[in-house]
Amino acid sequence: MNQKESKIAPLSPKELNIHHFGGEWEMNVGDFHHLFHINKVEEVLPKIKFPLQPHRKTVYDFFFLTEGHSVRSKGLHEYKFEKNTFFFLPAYQISTHEYISKEAKGFFCHFDAEIFSKLFPNNQLAEQFSFWQFSGEPLVEVNENIQQPILNILERLLYEYETNKSLNTNLITAYLLTLFTELSVFQKAQVNLPKNAALRVTEKYKNLLSQHIYKTNKVADYASMLAITPDHLNKCVKATVGRTSQELLADMIILEAKVLLKQTNLSISEIAFRFSETNPSDFTRFFKAKTGVSPKEFRRIVIS
Repeated sequence: MNQKESKIAPLSPKELNIHHFGGEWEMNVGDFHHLFHINKVEEVLPKIKFPLQPHRKTVYDFFFLTEGHSVRSKGLHEYKFEKNTFFFLPAYQISTHEYISKEAKGFFCHFDAEIFSKLFPNNQLAEQFSFWQFSGEPLVEVNENIQQPILNILERLLYEYETNKSLNTNLITAYLLTLFTELSVFQKAQVNLPKNAALRVTEKYKNLLSQHIYKTNKVADYASMLAITPDHLNKCVKATVGRTSQELLADMIILEAKVLLKQTNLSISEIAFRFSETNPSDFTRFFKAKTGVSPKEFRRIVIS
């Protein structure tokens, strides 16, 4: 492993309770919460401390809104979604949850890949359903004609979670598999919509940053991975998001640094070395210029 790479300890389901609700309130969860959980959004929304800071976790999760709207990120991609829309997040992907409207209703679910291990050995869930891929499109809009069958599955999952003292993994897996199969039809139709060349390059660049930021912080290296020149990469990014490729790279460093500051005990110097071999004080100045606070101050704020 490259010595600059960091193995961030992702949040477990138990730790997610603290991340979502702080230490003031604890969700009533089943003994098998670490393997599978589902709840109504509106029942816990008043207790969640938004915005949720960048984090990684060990479980897969999805939101489905039946009312309201929300803003959530997957890596460097920010998504705004409304009712009749799913948001999928694979395990170990970095994410923030910026906002969810007060009137929002729907379902939140998380599960461990272990419950699918018999059907999809070697973690092949993402191979079957593209919305579970690390760089896949996370949003799936549901046609109103099929919304009721989808709701029926979610209500059944909720019933099983709330009424059974032990987890029937076969039944839960069957319901989830039916849900994902139904949704994959809609997702295929949506992802096949045409995209211009600059947008495709920018999306690929963002995904590469998510995967390789601990290996290199040079735009030229990412351009090489994309088989284009740094100048062409910069033009594509600028045309798509109005920012430079270097600025997006800086955003990814800040995002990862925030996760390291919150989820590890690494010193500021050790975190700085993950991204650069320069003096840690340079990293501190860089972090403060981008966020308005020093790494030390950020860590104190998010942990307090």
